[in-house]
Amino acid sequence: MVLSEQVLLFLEEVRSRVTPIVLDAEEYFATIRQVAGRGLTGGRIYDALLLACAEKSDAQVIYTWNLKHFQAIAPHLADRIQTP
Repeated sequence: MVLSEQVLLFLEEVRSRVTPIVLDAEEYFATIRQVAGRGLTGGRIYDALLLACAEKSDAQVIYTWNLKHFQAIAPHLADRIQTP
């Protein structure tokens, strides 16, 4: 099997198990404005966008290996953020 076919099969499997969460333009901009206003840069902006999606979906648990960064970015979600 060609690698691209394997990737497609994997993505189809993931898609069948999860519901994608999308930020609209205003939510995206508001999240970046908020974290940039706090002086956060680089990968922490991506983390903030992931956390915004988790919050929008009302996720009960948010898994990450980067507990300190996630909890610092979204202290109001700290009780939901855990390591896998």
